[in-house]
Amino acid sequence: MLIYILLGVGLALAVEGFVYAAAPDAMKRMMAEVLNSPAGALRIAGLLALAVGVALVALARHLGAT
Repeated sequence: MLIYILLGVGLALAVEGFVYAAAPDAMKRMMAEVLNSPAGALRIAGLLALAVGVALVALARHLGAT
């Protein structure tokens, strides 16, 4: 179980690091937009990301990852 947590966190950090390295100005603009967004919109986006993440994990487990 710990190995999957480490893999997930490592993958998330790698993807985020790539985006910051490839497009730092775009990330700064996006962060400014986030700061100006209402809390409700951020909450909905977070819940949507959570649902998609859980669905992807369930799909991966269904396809054979243990």
